[in-house]
Amino acid sequence: MPATSKQHSLFLTLRPWLISALVLVGLLLLVQQLAKPNAVEREGKKAAVGGDFLVSAATVQRTDLPVYFNGLGTVTAYNTVIVRSRVDGELLKVLFEEGQEVKAGDLLALIDPRSFRVALEQAEGAQQRDQAQLMNAQIDLERYRGLFAQDSIAKQTLDTQLALVNQYQGTLKANQAAVNQAKLNLQFTEVRAPISGRLGLRKVDVGNLISTGDTTGIVVITQVKPIAVVFSLPEQQLPLIRQQMATGKPLPAVALDRNQSLQLAEGVLATLDNQIDISTGTLKLKARFDNGDKALFPNQFVNVRLLAQTLHDALVIPANAVQRGTQGSFVYVLDDSDKVHLRNISAGATSGEQLQVLSGLSFGERVVTEGVDRLREDMQVKVASPAPTAHSQLPTATKP
Repeated sequence: MPATSKQHSLFLTLRPWLISALVLVGLLLLVQQLAKPNAVEREGKKAAVGGDFLVSAATVQRTDLPVYFNGLGTVTAYNTVIVRSRVDGELLKVLFEEGQEVKAGDLLALIDPRSFRVALEQAEGAQQRDQAQLMNAQIDLERYRGLFAQDSIAKQTLDTQLALVNQYQGTLKANQAAVNQAKLNLQFTEVRAPISGRLGLRKVDVGNLISTGDTTGIVVITQVKPIAVVFSLPEQQLPLIRQQMATGKPLPAVALDRNQSLQLAEGVLATLDNQIDISTGTLKLKARFDNGDKALFPNQFVNVRLLAQTLHDALVIPANAVQRGTQGSFVYVLDDSDKVHLRNISAGATSGEQLQVLSGLSFGERVVTEGVDRLREDMQVKVASPAPTAHSQLPTATKP
């Protein structure tokens, strides 16, 4: 057999073994690569035990902690009126500008008064005629009374004349009512503002015939000072709100824009709705705002921040120091030698980045705020920075 054929047969025989060897080498290299992070982690744990693990800490403080309830609300005008004509006629003049601020009683428009003046003159003429008839009947009645006293006429004639006088007196009252109605209609040709507020866009132009049946009206007036905001809160927050309202002290409310970055107005809680919405489990509330600068606009969506309560002299810590597990809420407390100890606490209200501690901590103790992920009981750590104070009060807050 030639040498070349022998070499080829030997190669075919050893090829599976060579492939297996290459695969084994590759697996060994992969295992070494995967083992490197574990080695790094072990080194990190050794460094942490040695006191090189850095954490941030904060001191338990005593301060006044405001409790805020937040809800999404809609700005609602106390009064909105569609100004309509009370009589039919041609619109002669429009005496307002769109968007103008008006007061109750201001003249807004004029309707052609000529036909109503004619109606008034007719009513006054009929009244004058019937008044003259009444006077003539009264004179005849006095004369009949004298003749009846002389036994010159029958009693029936006197009674008939008395009835005629009473008839004319009733007619005169009807005439007076017609005159008053005509005067009232003439007065209605001057369209005046029924309330104070801001005018909207004009709904009709000069020269058009308008009537009492028009649904669109001439213009809409919306009261903007003061103004209300209707918002909703969960029913769980109702007991505290009712408790605070029972004291008689007004609960301050602040209206914020959609992003809660701009304060629009300050007001107070006005009232509560009389029932809870069972579909959402929320209750509607109404806050009152003076709106002197007209920052709130009717039907505007705003965020309402209601100051429900202020907790005086409360123990507070940064909210990010609190961890939650199967045993409940807990924190890592630093002792004098910078060793950490797990401590269960009872948490209360939160206000922004602050949290009230009901039990489990004492004033002046230090708690870990950053670097808590790999801590364990009695671990020696190093505090990276001085403990910050907990006096800042951010705008949002909740109460569990």
